Amino acid sequence: MKGKTHSTEEIIRILRQADGGETALSVCREHNISEQTFYRWKKKYGELKKMLAESMLENRVLKEVNSKKW
Repeated sequence: MKGKTHSTEEIIRILRQADGGETALSVCREHNISEQTFYRWKKKYGELKKMLAESMLENRVLKEVNSKKW
């Protein structure tokens, strides 16, 4: 039986709520999801967040290099 599908924005909001100080268990109960689902989302979207941060840092470095006059 397939459950309710959550949009990416909803998943990120749920994960941020847990990062804000609430326990994973209380967030899971509030949004009616299993802890396994929560940790699966955290693993998947945490990896995406890390990749985004790395690419943003790389962009900043490239902008700095391009802004200097040679």
